[in-house]
Amino acid sequence: MASVVLVTGCSTGGIGAYLCEEFAAQGCKVYATARNPTKMESITHPRIEKLALDVTSDADVNRVVDHIIAKEGKIDIVVNNAGTGAAGPLLDQTMDTVQQVFDTNTYAILRVCKAVLPSMARRKTGVFVNVGSVVGDTPVPWNGLYSATKAATHMISEVLSMECRPFNISVMNVVPGSVRSNISTNMTQNFTLPENSLYLDFLPNIIKRINASQTGNSMPTETFAKLVVSRALSKRPPLRFTAGGNSMIFSFFRWLPRALVLGYLWRIYSKKS
Repeated sequence: MASVVLVTGCSTGGIGAYLCEEFAAQGCKVYATARNPTKMESITHPRIEKLALDVTSDADVNRVVDHIIAKEGKIDIVVNNAGTGAAGPLLDQTMDTVQQVFDTNTYAILRVCKAVLPSMARRKTGVFVNVGSVVGDTPVPWNGLYSATKAATHMISEVLSMECRPFNISVMNVVPGSVRSNISTNMTQNFTLPENSLYLDFLPNIIKRINASQTGNSMPTETFAKLVVSRALSKRPPLRFTAGGNSMIFSFFRWLPRALVLGYLWRIYSKKS
């Protein structure tokens, strides 16, 4: 019987859309979701059904999960991919923005997993795939809020991996490096600093940081999706999987003295042109 997969954050051009296509290509029944379904126009595989889902709403998450289980009888794999960028100086962020970004990037993982867990636990099988980031391990300037949400994602994944063991449910923490997507373009187009920001002189550095994940060494999204899906569908999904441009460098950073790494990253993103 084909695996049933729920993927959040599937807007065109993003990692989620490519994950959906690859899961479907491997024979899975896939439910692709996004807050605005019209933004999933690139998803065309016949094994994919598109649904509206606001991951920041308990009621909406429960509605979608209940719909899928009622129709399919199960959900085998959940991919918590929904996320939003949060570039800029950490203390320039409004508290409303802090709440919104944590709600989308982090709290939504708990919300979706909580809704699906009872069904998986009854069947004693399932996989939660949570998408983090290399900057959740090693932060860089001008991206502190996003880094904080991804650091929390990593911790949530590791704790869930232990607490889901009684139910034979695997948890896979995906840690992307640079992967091609439209997130940088979207952030650059809309990015501004507050008029009273103390960091106005650093605007070129902030723009450089926003675009850092879309350089020449960024991994094609299709390639990244194939790697993730192959692990998620394996008999023993790994607890941690990292891939993408600069992912090995960031893995190396984890073993170096913290002050040395942070000093190096600050120099890169604080130079005057």
